[in-house]
Amino acid sequence: MRKLRALVFAVLLVVSMGAMPLSAVGVADSSAVTEHADSVTERPVTASLATQEGDDDPHPDGRPDDPTTTDTIGYVEGYWYDDELPVDDQDNAVVEDDELDAVVYRSMARVEVIRERTFEETVDVSVRTREDVSEETTADIRNVTEAERLHENVRFEALFMVDRDTDAVDQFAALYTDVVGGFYDPETDEIVVVSDTPESPELDELVLAHELEHALQDQYFNLQSFERATRDQATAQEGLIEGDANTIETEYEQRCGEQWDCLPPAQTPEGTQPDLNWGIYFTIFQPYDDGPDYVEYLRQQGGWDAVDDAFENPPASTSDMMYPEEDREPANITIEDRSSDRWERLETEDGPDFASFGEGAMATMLAAGAFGESQQSVVSAEEFLTFNAAGGIDDIQYSQPYTDGWNGDKLVTYTTDAETADESAYVWRSEWTSEGDAAAFVDGYQQLLSINGGESVEDRQDTTVIDEGYPGAYRVDHEGTTVTIVRAPSVDELSEIHEGGAESDSDSETETETGAENETQTTETNADNETAGDESGDESDELAGFGLVVALVALLVGVMAMRRR
Repeated sequence: MRKLRALVFAVLLVVSMGAMPLSAVGVADSSAVTEHADSVTERPVTASLATQEGDDDPHPDGRPDDPTTTDTIGYVEGYWYDDELPVDDQDNAVVEDDELDAVVYRSMARVEVIRERTFEETVDVSVRTREDVSEETTADIRNVTEAERLHENVRFEALFMVDRDTDAVDQFAALYTDVVGGFYDPETDEIVVVSDTPESPELDELVLAHELEHALQDQYFNLQSFERATRDQATAQEGLIEGDANTIETEYEQRCGEQWDCLPPAQTPEGTQPDLNWGIYFTIFQPYDDGPDYVEYLRQQGGWDAVDDAFENPPASTSDMMYPEEDREPANITIEDRSSDRWERLETEDGPDFASFGEGAMATMLAAGAFGESQQSVVSAEEFLTFNAAGGIDDIQYSQPYTDGWNGDKLVTYTTDAETADESAYVWRSEWTSEGDAAAFVDGYQQLLSINGGESVEDRQDTTVIDEGYPGAYRVDHEGTTVTIVRAPSVDELSEIHEGGAESDSDSETETETGAENETQTTETNADNETAGDESGDESDELAGFGLVVALVALLVGVMAMRRR
């Protein structure tokens, strides 16, 4: 799919039973960024060398007489991290234009103290209303070709998250309309913080800190250079990027009121909560749930240096992020084109499209129904969420028995000349670490088909038909550690999409055409389901390029309280 500008968003938490909390960072258009003041007025250093008790002063032996922005941790453009500012005494978070620089520079200095490194240059920041940002962001998300839109709809239909009568691109756009809290644009090096009080825009200091960490990441590691071949790989990398930023934000918040004077929390207006798509929501949420744990693991191994090393060699899959101690390496999967002349693999402007959802999204597929209207799912809400004693939500369990043996997956989309959802199909192959793990997934998937109205076809083995919602014929082939799912408009058309059952792992030699380069590579799979040589990437496997990098600003709180009564 056409890539959006590589922005990193912060999205707000929704706390209600009908619409779950969300706070995120993702992607937007740089046109959403307003120019900040070109000139900066320095002021003399006014901070005392004395620090508050328990504060981690980066200069315990005394601060330098001649600090500089690029060389002195905790000091930016004349402001120390523990300076007091006039805005600290306010009862709201409104920051006037002539006060914005001071707040931004102090926040930059504070991020430096936590992250233990300096900014290479200052970052422009502006505060804008939700209406302005949402209009530009959603317009960019919806700016797709018909082939790209069909590709997204088929993929999220495959995950049973967006039904045939609903548009997946619109679902994403609606999500960001309501919950964007701010973003950083690596192309322009600018940050926008979104305010819900248009008459007197407020600056959320924690969102600012989160986005400043993205700016710091970009200055050192060039966020636009990350190769995001598949959605699974992009989500894993976002786990590192967002885990780092969320860690900074959490530690920043802990110091506010204890060691540092901070702006009061920005106001959140009362009103109707957004009607979120829970499947998409939890899929996007994973980097912000598992990411901080991943970063914590790295810091335990080697401090911030270990986190820096991970930016040079980021996790390859969501499983790699979820189980860093295992150093998982997903299998390279190829799918031989066995379709009839009537069907062709769907191509977009970037070439042939493949999808790799990853373990987290596949677990979400089995749990998302618990939060919808029917509240029917394979994995219950109580199994998917971890509750604390107060009834709030502490964690999301993306590791589930049905999917924790994941070892790779790939989906290819087929269509006829009509290129419509009704005349679309797909082949989705997954590899598992053992035959038992593959069988567990098949069990969960068959339950999912049944929940969605699936009925077995008497004269066809392992074949199910669904009439409404996610209509079509589904064939599930399980052979060893390989599971192949074929979906077609009708039972008779299953063989037109992918004739025969699962490929024999002993004699399968397949060819896959790479995305932009159109290079062909051959992959031979042995009896142990080890694959090699498939360098083909899914260069259009992200809905919005740089992953719609969505970072939750806070954890889900109390959302399931009523359902647990």
